[in-house]
Amino acid sequence: MTSKSLPSPEEIERAKSHADEILKGLEKVLFGQEELIRLTVVACLSRGHVLLEGLPGLGKTELVKGLASLLGIENRRLQFTPDLLPGDVTGGHMLEATEHGHKLVFHPGPVFTNFLLADEINRASPKTQSALLEAMQERRVTVLGETRELPFPFYVLATQNPIELEGTYPLPEAQLDRFLFKLDVHGVDSSVMTRILLERDSGQTPALSPVTDAEGLKSMFDVVDSIYLPPAVAGYIARLVAASHPGGPAAPKAITEYVRHGASPRAAIAIANSARAHALLSGKPNVGFDDARAVAIPAMGHRIVLDYRARLDGRGGADLIRELLASVPEVDVDLPEKRA
Repeated sequence: MTSKSLPSPEEIERAKSHADEILKGLEKVLFGQEELIRLTVVACLSRGHVLLEGLPGLGKTELVKGLASLLGIENRRLQFTPDLLPGDVTGGHMLEATEHGHKLVFHPGPVFTNFLLADEINRASPKTQSALLEAMQERRVTVLGETRELPFPFYVLATQNPIELEGTYPLPEAQLDRFLFKLDVHGVDSSVMTRILLERDSGQTPALSPVTDAEGLKSMFDVVDSIYLPPAVAGYIARLVAASHPGGPAAPKAITEYVRHGASPRAAIAIANSARAHALLSGKPNVGFDDARAVAIPAMGHRIVLDYRARLDGRGGADLIRELLASVPEVDVDLPEKRA
């Protein structure tokens, strides 16, 4: 992190207060999904994109609509289908008659928004999926050699069906790496379902009033960026990522057996950035080991490339990162053989 002054207690309390209001608002939208909501808000404060995996009808669309309403920013939904073309995402030029004759006029696509819900992204072809790559990484798109900036802020919240379902295209590693988090969306138990039936007329979610706006979000981003990352925690994050590589000396047995390629340095950056946001939600001016551990699974699970044996044995990325967390100590113990 570049040299910055630490946020004042008043700045932390003000940003945390706004974040708490966002959390409370989303809890009115989705019942029984507190951890999913918390991690989604963490990703938002980290300016990161989120990939949600789960079956239809679990409230993924309502989550992004509710979050956009609370943030006071524009949102659009794009349904990904096998026949969707890259221009349907980015927009394109159309020949139109003007006072100066016929000209090609650019018509912005749905990506020109603050919050894009890319629904069932793995149903589109890889060529169309790649149309989002530049937008997600650079916050801009290039069409016919002309680059256009996207609105601030810009988020992609994508949903995908489990890969086992027919008619899906697995996202390539390059695009998976663009997502800060990959979160699994699970169903709810009978008590939560009963609450939905009693409190939701025809399944309609309540109207939400904005908690902040684009300028308010920028102020919250500044506070998150100023949260202090201690060297000990930074070292712990670096050792976690290094141990995710099967050839690393600290790699646990499960990583050696089931992982083909470990996480990239971008994973370490993702953990550090999101750990700052997680610390803010707790009202802390600095990142703790607990913050890094809380975001490690959603930040790393989709960034490791698994061996075929992992699929055969039913081992997923989240399972392996969980074992990684159990094996890598928070403090780097200076063993005698290291000093020799």
